[in-house]
Amino acid sequence: MIENKIKIVKQKFGIVGNSTSLNHAIEVAIQVAPTDMSVLITGESGSGKESFSKIIHSMSKRKHGQFIAVNCGAIPEGTIDSELFGHEKGSFTGANESRKGYFEVTNGGTIFLDEIGEMPLSTQSRLLRIIENGEFIKVGSSKVLKTDVRIIAATNIKLKDAVKNKKFREDLYYRLNTVPIIVPPLRERGEDITLLFRKFSSDFSDKNKMVPIRLNDSAKNEIIKYRFPGNIRELKNLAEQISILEINRDVNKETLKKYLPNNSSLPIIQNSFLKNESNENYNERDLLYKILFDVKNDVNELKKLINSILSKNSRIEVSEDQKKLLTTHSLNINSDELRVQDKNLKEKENAYQIATEVYNENESLSIEKKEKELIIKALSKNKNKRKSAAKDLGISERTLYRKIKHYKLEKS
Repeated sequence: MIENKIKIVKQKFGIVGNSTSLNHAIEVAIQVAPTDMSVLITGESGSGKESFSKIIHSMSKRKHGQFIAVNCGAIPEGTIDSELFGHEKGSFTGANESRKGYFEVTNGGTIFLDEIGEMPLSTQSRLLRIIENGEFIKVGSSKVLKTDVRIIAATNIKLKDAVKNKKFREDLYYRLNTVPIIVPPLRERGEDITLLFRKFSSDFSDKNKMVPIRLNDSAKNEIIKYRFPGNIRELKNLAEQISILEINRDVNKETLKKYLPNNSSLPIIQNSFLKNESNENYNERDLLYKILFDVKNDVNELKKLINSILSKNSRIEVSEDQKKLLTTHSLNINSDELRVQDKNLKEKENAYQIATEVYNENESLSIEKKEKELIIKALSKNKNKRKSAAKDLGISERTLYRKIKHYKLEKS
């Protein structure tokens, strides 16, 4: 039943994709639509948050009422109260006549407040009063007015952090966050990326009467790896750009790479951790640590190889600074950046050892401790089947056996 509703909503609003996270967000929107509860939509810029507000409005009892979308971040702080609540004539310089605000105009309908996190604290107090009892006062007036409006808010920032930093009212946050909807970023939607690319290229070619471009298998794999910080907007621009500039309508990996920024950001991990979307045993931090383990092992192997070559060929000259790089290498991570630092160890017991520490806000965890936790999780998930656990971790069964012995996990 719900699957059919989701399918109908996708067709009506032109939503393309079949990822689990997307379907869940649509399902929540469908379920909350008939009520009058406030909804907070969270998602990155360009991920399609406004589409969800339209879904909720069109399936609510207010669907015949007015729907207004307001970008709170685009309205100057000095005029936002006037825009939202209206003003009386002469209430400020330039107020030559009285004006109705969005909340008065939208009476009986739905108002969508995008970028709610950018709203000034003084305006937040006024908004809270409307949510609680439907009352507001125009700028320059003392008369209390009533309105019946459903509020749908959206943000691309973490409002909990804004509350902690005293930039957003805590009471307003909890009133808005009655029903949260999380819109997944494009990079987490897997195969949806290629489906959207095909749609955008097809729409553009129909509009401009040209042959649509097509991605071959290598190009599809490459585009899925790209993180798309601009989300759907960036993907649409990419499809249109390639449609205009490429004469050959069959696009391969090499051609696609010309249009992707070289410093696009870190690649997406493509392994069994992410392919199973229902797997809740691993989080993003675990996956990041796994990357660090791989980097650590690669650096270790590279050092061994270089030292082996140097020991066999004495004619190669190595500076003191280069020797230090071959003996000591520290990988430090904090919440703001990933950086590699070189430093001298007091004890050079192992020339190939990487001393790694992970800093996550106030908490400090060693790489080895996190590696041990990951191994325990993998074993638990696979019911102590070492072959399956090794496959999940991306290491050989022999390596896993050695690490189990090293961490004394034989009974795990």
